[in-house]
Amino acid sequence: MTLAITIGVLIAGAVYLVLQRGMVRIVLGFVLLSHGVNLLLMSAGGVSRREAPLLAGGGGEALADPLPQAFVLTAIVIAFSITIYMLTLAATGKGDDTEDAS
Repeated sequence: MTLAITIGVLIAGAVYLVLQRGMVRIVLGFVLLSHGVNLLLMSAGGVSRREAPLLAGGGGEALADPLPQAFVLTAIVIAFSITIYMLTLAATGKGDDTEDAS
């Protein structure tokens, strides 16, 4: 239940920040969104219902699924590269949308 609330708060904060006008706030919104999606992917893997993959003495059905963990590692790398690219765009931009157009 706590994990679902955490995911919901992260996604709600991300949506709020993405809808703002400043580029840095949009970047922070995407960072929060990526963290929320990573938590969602990890919770979909059902790690809490299964045993650790190397320490389990039982059969293969009791082991944790490594696919969601691989998805999260890939998503972390992609989110980091998108964040760097968006911060570069924010730094090299002429200005925010909050300035006068004239």
